[in-house]
Amino acid sequence: MNRFSYARASAVAQAIDQHRANATAAFIAGGTNLVDLLREDVARPAVLVDINRLPLKSIDATPNGGLKIGALVTNSAVAYDDTVVMRYPLLAQAILAGASAQIRNVATVGGNLLQRTRCHYFYDAGTPCNKRDPGTGCPAKEGINRIHAILGASDQCIAVHPSDMCVALAALDATVHLSGTDGTRTLPFADFHRLPGDTPHIDSNLRADELVTAIELPEEGFAAHHAYVKVRDRASYAFALVSAAVGVELDGDMIVDAHCALGGVAHKPWRDPEAETLLRGEPLNAATVRGFAQALLRGAQGRRGNAFKIELAARVIMRAFELATQRSLEEVAP
Repeated sequence: MNRFSYARASAVAQAIDQHRANATAAFIAGGTNLVDLLREDVARPAVLVDINRLPLKSIDATPNGGLKIGALVTNSAVAYDDTVVMRYPLLAQAILAGASAQIRNVATVGGNLLQRTRCHYFYDAGTPCNKRDPGTGCPAKEGINRIHAILGASDQCIAVHPSDMCVALAALDATVHLSGTDGTRTLPFADFHRLPGDTPHIDSNLRADELVTAIELPEEGFAAHHAYVKVRDRASYAFALVSAAVGVELDGDMIVDAHCALGGVAHKPWRDPEAETLLRGEPLNAATVRGFAQALLRGAQGRRGNAFKIELAARVIMRAFELATQRSLEEVAP
């Protein structure tokens, strides 16, 4: 672990100024990922700016009927919040599927968005890694790649985003609130994270002088029909091989609207609104969901260790729709 200075901020503007003063500074709140990166010598900030005193710990209703969750609200507080459980249970389910209770008690909403990949090569400072050291190569492509991406990857990087919470936020059409030296702005959740392309070391569209201050949820939360399905190598405290967050609005046996985001398959939560149009106005049955899964997974490419994820993802999507609608779709005639 490298030596670093420590600063504590009590206001958003102060935190941004302290961070801006050093190009390698890092914000720290719960620290559940950053501390690991420090220990493994992957992150080497010269300054840690403690933001735990910032007034970003509330969950509030918005004028448009949605919900605004401060960036410093813990994952546990979100998952057990009465309003979240009642109106956005998909988010609560996804959070409770991740990490351990102890980690959820300190991990924050803002930090969850900014988690870095759990790629073995990224964490091993003795190996090349384009995400850690741009231009050095990606040994995962021909190496151990069981947990790696089947969608949206590039020649530069095949890592995946590890968050469960973010998969649900993608399905819910959340909005990210940011504050920086030029003021405040919002980003649709779909635009927050990036695919690797030629710059795999840049995980998000967060600017260097910006801080995540809140997540906003829209009025519609798919409270009636929702499911988060996570397949992993062990029953708990493991990252997803494939996960799916599904929300469905039904009119009898017809699909009015449906959102589906996948985790464990790409550099960011994977969602395709164009593919979702194939569901609207269609009967809820196996053929409809199967056709959607094929569209969502078009272009998927497996490697020696992770090709199984393509079929697994299709099955996880089907299971998520079954759980969300409480129907066995294979028993319904196309």
